[in-house]
Amino acid sequence: MKKTVLNEAHRKAGAKMVDFGGWDMPINYGSQIEEHHAVRQHVGMFDVSHMTVIDVEGPEATDFLYHLLANDIRKLNINQAMYSTMLNHEGGIIDDLITYKISDTAYRVVVNAATREKDLAWFEKEIAEFDAFMKEQSDTAMIAVQGPEAMATIQPLIDLDLSETKRFYASHNEDMFVGRTGYTGEDGVEIIVASEAAESLWEKLIEAGVQPCGLGARDTLRLEAGMHLYGQDMDENISPLECGLGWTVRQENHEFNGAEALQTLREAGINKKLIGLVLEGRGVLRHDQTLIDDEGNQGIITSGGYSPSTEKAIAMAVVDKGMNADSVQVQIRNKSLPCRIVKLPFVRNGKSLIED
Repeated sequence: MKKTVLNEAHRKAGAKMVDFGGWDMPINYGSQIEEHHAVRQHVGMFDVSHMTVIDVEGPEATDFLYHLLANDIRKLNINQAMYSTMLNHEGGIIDDLITYKISDTAYRVVVNAATREKDLAWFEKEIAEFDAFMKEQSDTAMIAVQGPEAMATIQPLIDLDLSETKRFYASHNEDMFVGRTGYTGEDGVEIIVASEAAESLWEKLIEAGVQPCGLGARDTLRLEAGMHLYGQDMDENISPLECGLGWTVRQENHEFNGAEALQTLREAGINKKLIGLVLEGRGVLRHDQTLIDDEGNQGIITSGGYSPSTEKAIAMAVVDKGMNADSVQVQIRNKSLPCRIVKLPFVRNGKSLIED
């Protein structure tokens, strides 16, 4: 298995390690629930060095990314970040990613670890038509520091002044790149440093009281925040219009991969939608469980699990557009159990949004 530069630091901290897409990664450091609550209430951190950082530069870097991404890269200010889907020509989602604008001719793109090879191949294929070049930053590490106390905790430990760095913006120098972004629904940053500097930063964060957190807590946090996971809530077989990511698709100037396919879908009628679910009663909602209502509309849970913040079983699901909110049933072990449709996210600013 592949290992991040922080692998030994995880073991030193008592992490339980698991195979995550070919990477040896921490699932927890003793208690997934405690790690979850640390991020919601205080501050926690995650090693996300398995993710891929790609720098794109050149006179036509903006034109390339405008063609590559469904969101409108031309709207970005210097140092601003943007979330977007990257589509194939059929409108399916190759990946979802974050792009930072460094200058008028330079961008930094962060893509998912599990899609690294196909993303790099797609970038290389599509960039050939533009006066731009790309470079994978393979000698870097990334640490996400998340939670309501994240900014106050991280500031004394770094040389960058983050006081003017708004959410979805970045600050950087030669040694460090800090984006005020994350995958938990809480405030925080994602810090990119050279590989050799990662362990020192990790240890400083531990000394400052930051709780190391594993993939288990990362998943429950992002689910509560209504954030998509690639390979479950979206993939190349579904368009962003059908899985709750239509807001990432620009409405004008449809000069991007997949635009024609999305327009065809709009004209034919969009028959799928993403919903939030809460199980009524006892049980656990899981990926791939089926849903049905009393009118025969169907759906499938894409992400589900126990929510520590709400103490309920919650899920996201892609369902037929006409799904009746008053009669949704989930199939669990040959039983049909009632569910309630709720708005996403389930949790905001550490507080449950689910009405009893």
